[in-house]
Amino acid sequence: MSTETLSTSQRWIVAGCIAFFFLLVYLLQPILAPFLVGVLCAYLGDPMADRFEDWGLGRTSAVALVFVIMTALLVLVLVLLVPLLGRQLDAMIGRLPATLEWFQTVALPWLGNTFNIPQYELPLDEAKRIIASHWQKAGGIATKVMQSITSSSLAFLGWIANLALIPVVAFYLLRDWDVMMEKIRDSLPRKIEPTVVALAQESDSVLSAFLRGQLLIMFLLGVIYTAGLMLVGIDLALLLGKLAGLASIVPYLGFIVGIVAASIAALVQYGDIMHLLGVAAVFAIGQALEGMILTPLLVGDRIGLHPVAVIFAILAGGQLAGFVGVLLALPVAAVIMVVLRHMHREYKNSAIYHASGQSKEEHV
Repeated sequence: MSTETLSTSQRWIVAGCIAFFFLLVYLLQPILAPFLVGVLCAYLGDPMADRFEDWGLGRTSAVALVFVIMTALLVLVLVLLVPLLGRQLDAMIGRLPATLEWFQTVALPWLGNTFNIPQYELPLDEAKRIIASHWQKAGGIATKVMQSITSSSLAFLGWIANLALIPVVAFYLLRDWDVMMEKIRDSLPRKIEPTVVALAQESDSVLSAFLRGQLLIMFLLGVIYTAGLMLVGIDLALLLGKLAGLASIVPYLGFIVGIVAASIAALVQYGDIMHLLGVAAVFAIGQALEGMILTPLLVGDRIGLHPVAVIFAILAGGQLAGFVGVLLALPVAAVIMVVLRHMHREYKNSAIYHASGQSKEEHV
């Protein structure tokens, strides 16, 4: 249904409501983070809860089962993955002086001889001293983070309260998700209800394709890259594999970041061509699996956000509203993109677009 069913006053009311919503978000951003994370968890868990309901469980039982699965996965990550990542991060920082020395004594001379690039002497000793002194003062990343958290008792209590609030908000939102969506739909003015529902469904398609599809692809690519680098024998396999998986939020960025970082790690650790070929094979296999299996299976031909739009939305959200802005960036970008497409369709169907002054329907 066309937006022409709205009068000028109604359009101003809608615009005012949208402006008020964003003003409210801006003013309340210090307390919104746990609620937005709870909404995200409920949104991601709703399809799973619906599936359990189809299998005969009640809504509350289905939500409880979803929470058991999510909690088990979180505990597994905290118990197994975080300590391993912490140790590999410590190892990486400890190897920075050796990496700088390799860059100075091996990489730069090779680049100079191969491409006739002038060589410059790096302040290697000073860099080593700075890295060593700062790392010893920090006492490890985990220690530094805990010191910053516990430096203020009030801040620490607030951090714990926000963390505990997330599952509570997520549980009640997930339990009442379908009911809330139906009430919102029933509250819409009847004239614009079909248009708003269509736009909401298209926005949901975009977010589903990105959040549920692309994030799962990122996780699976991280597993593939980590397993492959472990087989090659790279000591920092877990850290580099997960980094490449996270960077895969933008197509090909994970491949580029991962293969460059892993190649440098292989050269520093082994210094031979065979391990470089092994790293290249790992990322080539990962890219092939992503293009031929993971993306068609998990995302398919559903509408997705353009990579540039993703990067701009996240950076703009962080600049405007910090962490809350980052959480809101992708949903807002998806809605804006869907609305712009709708406006473009309306424009192509309007008398303004057609030279004869008649709309497409009038031509038909």
